[in-house]
Amino acid sequence: MMNKIRNTVIFTFVAFSGMSQVNQSNLDGGSLGLNTITTAVPFMSITPDSRAGAMGDAGTALSASSTSIYWNTSMLTFAEEKSAISISYTPWLRQLTNDIHLSYLSGYYKINDRHAVGGSLRYFNLGEITFTDESANIIREDKPSEFEITGGYAFRLSDKMSVGINGKFVYSNLTGGLPVAGVETKPGVAGATDISFTYSDDDAKIGSTRGTYNFAATINNVGNKIAYSSVSSGFRDFLPMNLKIGNAFVADFDAYNKVTFSLDVQKLLVPTPPTYAVVDGETVRIAGRDNNVGVISGMLQSFYDAPGVVLTDEVSGDYLQNEDGSYQIKSGSRFLEELTEINLAAGMEWWYNDVFALRGGFFFEHNNKGARQYFNLGAGFKYNKFGIDISYLAALKRNNPLANTLRFTLRMVLGDSDSSSSTAPE
Repeated sequence: MMNKIRNTVIFTFVAFSGMSQVNQSNLDGGSLGLNTITTAVPFMSITPDSRAGAMGDAGTALSASSTSIYWNTSMLTFAEEKSAISISYTPWLRQLTNDIHLSYLSGYYKINDRHAVGGSLRYFNLGEITFTDESANIIREDKPSEFEITGGYAFRLSDKMSVGINGKFVYSNLTGGLPVAGVETKPGVAGATDISFTYSDDDAKIGSTRGTYNFAATINNVGNKIAYSSVSSGFRDFLPMNLKIGNAFVADFDAYNKVTFSLDVQKLLVPTPPTYAVVDGETVRIAGRDNNVGVISGMLQSFYDAPGVVLTDEVSGDYLQNEDGSYQIKSGSRFLEELTEINLAAGMEWWYNDVFALRGGFFFEHNNKGARQYFNLGAGFKYNKFGIDISYLAALKRNNPLANTLRFTLRMVLGDSDSSSSTAPE
């Protein structure tokens, strides 16, 4: 077990070091520049709960809770309680507006020691928007919104391993049916699935400290591309498909103190936008791959399609070309850009007497992929069958629209604790 934990820590620091070296480079003149990967319905990737939200969004391998269906459904078979529900509320982008919010209702039920089911409803209110025509005349007021309904099932393979699968329905109404640039629009509709795996060892040990080690991996939001118009030739947008690999160690120091250390490595499974430039009066793709591809092709392509840096002539500034007409790419820049597409999340949680918790965490995204870099803080309180969690986001840069984000989660345990959670399946 120590080897597994040590290897995980080594891998994480290597990945972090690689990204830090890229981050120190000058983003101008021949080095990596801004190349953000965008998707449809990004609200599906907003952390809905306050527990993981206070731990740097490192929730993939956290112990089971009523919000595990978002992070890792396979963890539900290891839940201590028979069933639980929660409701979360997040005022969103308060630095920009005061009428956008995310609401999240979720819960689970353990059928027995091998089977568990869960479900959730996510609702994203984008506030009030005023639609105008080309002359700035008001057409009407509208309140765009999006929602997601999820159902999940978890199955225990053995006393230490479990798998899970989710099915999702997504509805995104951004325009209210109004024409945009002369094109008729419609709500975006999608179906998606999550696949998850958990390995949990409740007899792990680091030094003289005993505890529970969790390893988890998930592939989320795999589904059809979304279209917001009826034009068949229109470009369809990917869902925020992503891969998450998580590790967590719950250290039981004594009867009153329990500390969880959590670490996630995350990557979008969406093609990277290629680099375009105007050459001889025409817009051409000079680096990268065509990102208007199918879902499975796009997931695979996301691991090797970074365009890198196109070399230019130091005198004329023209792009340099190879003999076959392709454009010259700076050596190693493609691999470095692929590394920058890996996000890191780390968090810690301390429980005292299973009544009061303090949490903290950090999330890192490279500057040229969106620059989401922030600390999180939070607290949790538990009394009898009820609990409440609160988290706060502190951005590292000024004028960050995510700064000062608060999340609130109210939890309730239904029924008695499930003693079978630590029993090996027959």
